[in-house]
Amino acid sequence: MLVALFFLLTPIAIGTSLFTLFVLNNEPNAASDVAIETINKGVPEGVSVYASLPSKTPTVLGVATSSDSRVRLLERYMEKNSSPLAGYADDVVETSDKYGIDWRLLAAIAQKESGLCRVIPDDSYNCWGWGVHSKGTLRFENWEDAITTVARGLKEKYADYGLVTPEEIMTKYIPHSPNGVWAVDVQAYMDDIATLN
Repeated sequence: MLVALFFLLTPIAIGTSLFTLFVLNNEPNAASDVAIETINKGVPEGVSVYASLPSKTPTVLGVATSSDSRVRLLERYMEKNSSPLAGYADDVVETSDKYGIDWRLLAAIAQKESGLCRVIPDDSYNCWGWGVHSKGTLRFENWEDAITTVARGLKEKYADYGLVTPEEIMTKYIPHSPNGVWAVDVQAYMDDIATLN
């Protein structure tokens, strides 16, 4: 009975739908004309307001780029701490990636060693205590040179030997740190960078 009812009602429903579609589509629609006049009321001359999409859709040309949120986090952290390195956050992240070290490590060590480069020997660009010893202080030509040299050094002298975490790096970088305070502080700074709101 259901099958017979289906075959009886289906052609009627399809026929009614087609009839309605063709008849209503060919008749002028007064309600539609009134709606369009209402929409266009108060619109300056020469401006078109469409009730549907125009036949030619405008396009926007350009290149979409992605932004590395790590750069912004690091930049905000450096700005918050009034660091002269704030304008070099992208260099720090890019160089860290190049040498395969944690992107937060350079800033965290700089925070521990020099208050993020606020207290360093004049014209040294040395925020990391890199090459500081009794005979003098290693000086760099500029911030880019310093970032690259220290990142490369952390990779070649530490990471390549399995010293990756602040605790492991400390055993060679500053082995005389009392109670491991250096590593604790560096790790805390790294955590602060990653969770900065």
